[in-house]
Amino acid sequence: MEKDMEKVLEKAEVLIEALPYIQRFNRKIIVVKYGGSAMSNEELQRNVIKDVTLLKLVGFKPIIVHGGGKEISRWVGKVGKEAKFINGLRVTDEETMEIAEMVLNKVNKQLVTMVEELGVKAVGISGKDGNLLQVEKKYSDGQDIGFVGEITNVNPKVLYDLLEKDFLPIVAPIGLDENFLTYNINADDAACAIAKAVQAEKLAFLTDIEGLYKDINDKSSFISRITASEAEELINGGYIGGGMLPKLTNCTSAIKSGVSRVHILDGRIPHCLLLEIFTKHGVGTAMVSDEDDLVTGVQRDKF
Repeated sequence: MEKDMEKVLEKAEVLIEALPYIQRFNRKIIVVKYGGSAMSNEELQRNVIKDVTLLKLVGFKPIIVHGGGKEISRWVGKVGKEAKFINGLRVTDEETMEIAEMVLNKVNKQLVTMVEELGVKAVGISGKDGNLLQVEKKYSDGQDIGFVGEITNVNPKVLYDLLEKDFLPIVAPIGLDENFLTYNINADDAACAIAKAVQAEKLAFLTDIEGLYKDINDKSSFISRITASEAEELINGGYIGGGMLPKLTNCTSAIKSGVSRVHILDGRIPHCLLLEIFTKHGVGTAMVSDEDDLVTGVQRDKF
């Protein structure tokens, strides 16, 4: 009986610890970029959706921006094509673009269904809807990579309308150019652009790594909190490479454009989003603006 009471009290303490965060972020917009391995595992997928749904129910205004790269590659293989990448960007010819749009819309509605099952109203859209994501053709070091778009403008009206009507928007990263041609967009880029446009309080990237390391081969070099300037120093110092480089560049860009906090989280950890947002220590890397980094000392709250 005593042990049962201890467990109950522990749960109460967790809820009390979350209280100031719930108060602080009530009615604030949080953009969650959802992709990587957490999308290919159904249990992890449901955990992420439960997290976002809980955020919605305690007063946040979440927006999900999702990828679908692994699923796109699977379907490209099914029709006998080989997935090609240049500098990490998928070469997208007309047929591949058609497959990508089909797969992203399929993933989009699966996520909508999961949210609806938990009793929250969701609406799935792509960047085409309401002219949300306007793009131009993107080149990779001067090379033509097909129907891959660079975002030129975000029109967030459709997102504001959905949030105002108490819906949870779920966005597929597809956009239109000025000639109304369809383009695939990197989901990280789409999440960052949307977070800037809606002046999100938080932008959370669910990835396949624990967070940011100064040296990826040295686990003791993990960085739990960093300012935008410190991140730029790491980039310029050549410490950051591979897929983390564009992600970190997106993070610093978002902070400089008014997003209060950016979080890099391991989407493979169950409920990483809740642990990062509602606990003092968190589980990933939090990036803040230089102006907000005023608290000194060993224990710095990642509010």
